[in-house]
Amino acid sequence: MKLSLRGIVFSALMAAILVLFGYISIPIGFSPVPITLQTLAVMLAGGLLGPLYGFLSVTMVVLLTALGFPLLHGTGGLAVLLGPTGGYVMMWPFSALLIGLLLARINIKGVAGFLLAFVVFELFGSLLVYVSGVPWLAYAYKMDIPEAMIQGFYPYIIGDLIKAVFAAIIIAPVRMVFPPQRLTGNMHSTVIKADS
Repeated sequence: MKLSLRGIVFSALMAAILVLFGYISIPIGFSPVPITLQTLAVMLAGGLLGPLYGFLSVTMVVLLTALGFPLLHGTGGLAVLLGPTGGYVMMWPFSALLIGLLLARINIKGVAGFLLAFVVFELFGSLLVYVSGVPWLAYAYKMDIPEAMIQGFYPYIIGDLIKAVFAAIIIAPVRMVFPPQRLTGNMHSTVIKADS
């Protein structure tokens, strides 16, 4: 698929929001994984920009961080991606991709549409990230999976639910006025209308 200049610009803007949300960080004393708004930014990237540009925006942050740019909590380099939170970060682009793909198939209108959007955000914006995040945390800190779940999953469940609710509240009305194809300038794709 051909990339549009508008899509690249919006991808860069969402990447900047992801970086900015990383500075909103609350450390937890017993865990090396802080509470941040970064997963909310990943949800918004996939929800606003669709699968291609959502994936692109988050991948930009991951790749530039790997190259040494201080984009995650003011730090960068491969050491960040290979550290205890690297497993979470590496799944972000795929979360945005899957959110974009699935939301394109949902009629985000009314209570049912809102609930479906919330489920997509929770499953693929939050829970999917733990699939790679928790095992990598266990590997990086040489702990077993149950201990990694205690340090890298359970404390974040309520926060993830709240972020998924906020993502659905933001995305549902925005997509009705500005579907991803309009934001990214890719009008050749099929637009699923809110009232269909």
